[in-house]
Amino acid sequence: MEIIIYLIIAVIAFALGIITGRYLLRQLLKQQEVAAQNKVKKILREAENNAEILKKNKLLEAKEKFLQLKAEHEQEVNQKNGAIAQKENTLKQKEQSLNQKLENQNRKEQELENQRKAFEKQTELLKAKQEEVEAIKLQHVSQLEAIAGLSAAEAKVQLENNLKEEARTRAMASIKDIVDDARLTAAKEAKKVVIQTIQRTATESAIENTVSIFNIENDEIKGRIIGREGRNIRALEAATGIEIIVDDTPEAIILSGFDPVRREIARLALHRLVTDGRIHPARIEEVVAKTQKQIEEEIVEIGERTVIDLGIHGLHPELIRMVGRMRYRSSYGQNLLQHSREVANFCATMASELGLNAKMAKRAGLLHDIGKVPDDNPELPHAILGMQLAEKYKEHPEICNAIGAHHDEIEMTSMISPIVQACDAISGARPGARREVVESYIRRLKELESLALSYPGVEKTFAIQAGRELRVVVESEKISDAQSEILAADISNRIQTEMTYPGQIKVTVIRETRSVAYAK
Repeated sequence: MEIIIYLIIAVIAFALGIITGRYLLRQLLKQQEVAAQNKVKKILREAENNAEILKKNKLLEAKEKFLQLKAEHEQEVNQKNGAIAQKENTLKQKEQSLNQKLENQNRKEQELENQRKAFEKQTELLKAKQEEVEAIKLQHVSQLEAIAGLSAAEAKVQLENNLKEEARTRAMASIKDIVDDARLTAAKEAKKVVIQTIQRTATESAIENTVSIFNIENDEIKGRIIGREGRNIRALEAATGIEIIVDDTPEAIILSGFDPVRREIARLALHRLVTDGRIHPARIEEVVAKTQKQIEEEIVEIGERTVIDLGIHGLHPELIRMVGRMRYRSSYGQNLLQHSREVANFCATMASELGLNAKMAKRAGLLHDIGKVPDDNPELPHAILGMQLAEKYKEHPEICNAIGAHHDEIEMTSMISPIVQACDAISGARPGARREVVESYIRRLKELESLALSYPGVEKTFAIQAGRELRVVVESEKISDAQSEILAADISNRIQTEMTYPGQIKVTVIRETRSVAYAK
């Protein structure tokens, strides 16, 4: 019971405490609110005072700014008024000047009008005089026609023909003088360069054949090579593509074929077979295959050795292989690799003499006949084919042009191209460097003489010095000295365009007058 009473007292005391605390808290909040309101009022009063002061200051500043702007505006207006007044004065002066110019122009127009009228009068007078002169001219022409027995048109045609003939004669004489002068100035330096190039290069003069001789110790080996019923020789010919001639020639077998690579394969294979002693079709095919592989390796080795000897770098491997194949190709009996090496050295020497790129010239000289040795033989000139191969393997455009233009199939676009053409002619035109079949040689000489005989006025023709010079004898009554120059040029141009020949051909036109009398 006492515990309950204590609890009730405690609850009452707690409630009184809460009520008292809330009252005190309310009083405290009220006091703080009053204090805050007073503080706000004080701040508002101070703000109003400050705003009033700022307002007065701003008004003063605005008045000062207005006065300053007003003064500046008045000054600017005064300046513009002064400029306007100055422009008005200038305009007045210009107006006066224009009026003066207009007056002067009117005066000049009046003068021009007077001059025009005077000119019209003079023109009328001149026209009348011209008509009078024309009438007198017609009268004189009629008199001249009557005296000469020719009409004016006929006399004009005759005069034109005479003038044309005179102009043609003078042109021929001028051409001759120009050509002589060019020969005197240019030929000396050209001969010097060519002679120095030839003198500084030592070459061999050996030529290649289309047959190879295989020597044997005794004639008994011939029977073993032929085999039973000729099976061995047939197998050898089928494997190599070379004709093997076994005749009565003592201790020799002839290997005939136009492909030097095949001939060399056949020769080496035959040597191995004879040395080994085992000769039968299966062994023949095996030895020929091994020999062919060996020759291919040797071709690459020859190409690499050639470019190293010449100091040429960066050549495509396929081009190196083609250079090696040149060793087994010939042109008019001249070994193609030897010819290309000669041309390369010639080109380097000549380019050095002329101050050009010797390395590029040597490279172009080595590759100029590369179109003669591809594995396939398309129906293209070897110069064009060689140019296409060089372009395919990323050679320099100047080198490609030199290859394609060395027989004038395309136009030359660089200085290296004529050098390659000249050096190719030098290498091929050396005595003993090349040879031709007798029939083709005789046919070429006859064609050369017939070409010159086709011209009117030509009496005789002689191809001399193995076709290197053509002498043309003309009739002096039909061909003049000036026309002889033109005839020589025409014949040389036709030879260049219509004939195929190694080196160059000199055309000499001979005109002479003979007076014959007999004493009886």
